[in-house]
Amino acid sequence: MLSLIRVRNAPAIPGLTFRRFRGEIDYPGMVAILDTCNIADHLDYINSVEEIAAVFAHLKNCDPYRDMLCAQVGDETVAFSRVWWVEESETSRLYILLGFVHPAWRRKGLGTAILRYNENHLREIARDHAAREKIFRTWATDQEYGALALFAQAGYSSVRHYITMSRPIDAPLPNVLMPEGLEVRPVAADFIRSIWDAKEEARRDHWDYRPATEQDFHRWTTNRLFAPELWKIAWDGDQVAGMVLNRLDKEQNEKYGRKRGYSEGIFVRRPWRRRGLARALLVQSIQMFRQMGMEEMALGVDTQNPHGALALYQSVGYHEIKQSTFFNKPM
Repeated sequence: MLSLIRVRNAPAIPGLTFRRFRGEIDYPGMVAILDTCNIADHLDYINSVEEIAAVFAHLKNCDPYRDMLCAQVGDETVAFSRVWWVEESETSRLYILLGFVHPAWRRKGLGTAILRYNENHLREIARDHAAREKIFRTWATDQEYGALALFAQAGYSSVRHYITMSRPIDAPLPNVLMPEGLEVRPVAADFIRSIWDAKEEARRDHWDYRPATEQDFHRWTTNRLFAPELWKIAWDGDQVAGMVLNRLDKEQNEKYGRKRGYSEGIFVRRPWRRRGLARALLVQSIQMFRQMGMEEMALGVDTQNPHGALALYQSVGYHEIKQSTFFNKPM
């Protein structure tokens, strides 16, 4: 028997009901909604039951049986959402909202009702938290027009922009050398943890940084795109100086008929910065993917990265193809 939920000011759609998450039985319906959203919003995520199961195996501060909302019209699931919270700093918490509405059921007031329900649900969760700054957080790409309009109408303000960049694999590359005293070596299994620790140390200077947990490490090493054989790690003796954690999404390439490599996870530790290390590792990564037969490269970057990442990528031939925006709203 379904556990129905009352959602205030829900649109008058015949047969519309709201319910809680039922477990794995909901995964196929969630995948179907995500796939239709991909098409409508010009996204290129790979959605599968296995992918959702992997995400749900590592949820933090989220009980899906309490913190998810599913909308049905008759027997068809037409929308779902999930909320959770994270520590942003010692003085503030972020309360995060994520939702998807099947394109056939958009512009009917469903997204607005779900957003309001989720905000109220998060207020109930936050009521038991110590007094501190409490902020709603959500995001959307520049082509999710409905979501952008919804967030603006609900009083959300943009706080950060990330862009996806790409470059043709055969575009000219600058002539760069590894900084003196550093070398790139194949990644042995024994050094995975050292690389993780170095990455986390370098990430401390990045926006929205939060200390990682053992659960995060396990999720990283079990992700379907975890591919140490593609990484470019610079070593100074037995110290990790910097890295490019390259990845190749074969399923995505096959589905969208392209040959793309991702030069993601670009980090340099403080003692080795401003010596051209990131540029050298990035060029080596591009050359590697060229030898593998790829036709383009892609990466994501915070446009306000304090270390000049955007200018670096532009200097190596990357250009913007998509933008994502993070939005905040005081609780």
